[in-house]
Amino acid sequence: MKKLVLASSNPGKLRELSALLDESRYKIIPQADFNVPEVAETGTTFVENAIIKARHAAQYTGLAALADDSGIVIDALNGEPGVHSARFSGSDASDESNNILLVERLRSVPEAQRSARYQAVIVYMRNAADPSPIICEGSWEGIMVLEAKGSGGFGYDPYFYLPDYGCTSAELSADEKNRISHRGQALRLLLEKLP
Repeated sequence: MKKLVLASSNPGKLRELSALLDESRYKIIPQADFNVPEVAETGTTFVENAIIKARHAAQYTGLAALADDSGIVIDALNGEPGVHSARFSGSDASDESNNILLVERLRSVPEAQRSARYQAVIVYMRNAADPSPIICEGSWEGIMVLEAKGSGGFGYDPYFYLPDYGCTSAELSADEKNRISHRGQALRLLLEKLP
């Protein structure tokens, strides 16, 4: 089984990616197991940030690295929070503080105009100097609601409503979410391309 370092300290992402890779020939090891320090996400796009994180983890550990950069893009907010999804409410942001700010910003926006999508980019780098990393993307459409529903998932999931399913992302089972989510889409594409 080939080891990959996951360039993230986010426990939600680790759970989802580990579950999605469970039956593959790859074993994900979180970067925390190698004491990899966090790296500044200075990119302006999900692709740039995923590459920064993957390169940093590969350089620090000497292993192939997998990095995800993802977030929620809300049309009525001109694409915000986007690449700043994890830090939407500031540098010490939490899921709760991000969601409080999001609801405040959307309160005057009619539901029909609250279209949104989760975007995910997953990058695989063979080593820190890899000149052609594998890059895969996924997108998941929904509508933002102002009242939280469900206890699953993480981040904005309790406010991300899926009209085709009649529930929020946080009301889906972990298996169902992994099957249809932005991250699940991107990772399945990646698994087809991995060496």
